[in-house]
Amino acid sequence: MERNAGAAWYPASLTKLMTMYVVFEELKAGRLQPGDPVTMSKQALSVEYAGYLGVPVGGSITVDTALTALVVRSLNDVAVALGERVAGSEAAFVQRMNETARRLGMTASHFANAHGLPNPAQVTTARDMAVLAVALARDFPQYYGYFHADRVDVGKRQISGGVKFVELYAPYADGLKTGFICASGFNIVGSAVRDGRRLVAVAFGFRRADLRDEFLIRLFDQAFTLKTAGSRPKVWQMRNDGSAPAVVLGQGECGMIRYDMPGDAVWLGTYGDWRAARTAYDTGQAELASLRVARLGKEYILPVTVNKVTRQAAIIADLEPDAAQKLCEHYKARKLFCEIRKPPDFVAPFSGFWR
Repeated sequence: MERNAGAAWYPASLTKLMTMYVVFEELKAGRLQPGDPVTMSKQALSVEYAGYLGVPVGGSITVDTALTALVVRSLNDVAVALGERVAGSEAAFVQRMNETARRLGMTASHFANAHGLPNPAQVTTARDMAVLAVALARDFPQYYGYFHADRVDVGKRQISGGVKFVELYAPYADGLKTGFICASGFNIVGSAVRDGRRLVAVAFGFRRADLRDEFLIRLFDQAFTLKTAGSRPKVWQMRNDGSAPAVVLGQGECGMIRYDMPGDAVWLGTYGDWRAARTAYDTGQAELASLRVARLGKEYILPVTVNKVTRQAAIIADLEPDAAQKLCEHYKARKLFCEIRKPPDFVAPFSGFWR
């Protein structure tokens, strides 16, 4: 199944799949060990969104921690540090990435960095990313578990994250990676195993992460009903078309938090961290299920900043009006906080969601 699989695209953090492939080659060859140190250089910590792990210049993490962090939090500085550990510099590592892409038959892919931040020379296609995903599963089954990691331990910190699709499509999903930059929108390469068959799917260019994940689940459900034999072209037989990459979100739109869903929202409170907000959301969804509403809502954890302090609003989004009303009546009967909000209520900077 394919549509426009050969169209050029900016890979964003899907780039890190190739970063990991090259590191896996080093591990398999014995030139690198999972416990070997990966040092955070000044160059690594100079990229955008660096420093999340709190490791200073000259500090280190293990190769195992670095690979896990690439999946759990898609850390750009860690990608650079891994490249430097393998090849001495990011530039030399990128050359290795491109050589590997050519060897695997990724005929329309070119990498300019190890992390996927915007660069007009960094391009791929859905076809090429599928080739890479198949190669990762085929060549490194012993390391494939990294792609469904949802937590990384750094010192005394436990950092959660991972690929939401893996949670949503359990128990079938088993990896791999998401990626986002403004130009390419929300993208994903995923794999799933069902009835002994592993399938790989690639989806590019969504304006919201939840739509991307929902689409991939529907795609897998449809694909698993089809027979694998027959006249359908294999992924390596598909052709890249040589087009220029499209732009999904222009600079005027990118970075804006939007509520672009038609249904009502239920606000269940605002919390000090994402995990507490997510717990409140999960509880609300369970209450909706117990109330036997026709359709559950969608996760919408909204960061709200007031006086330089950021808290997370727990919201169940895109509900039918009667479902939203029923849930809030259920909460208020027990003297719990619950407010119904309409789509026009979501206006930056969202101070109306602070409590």
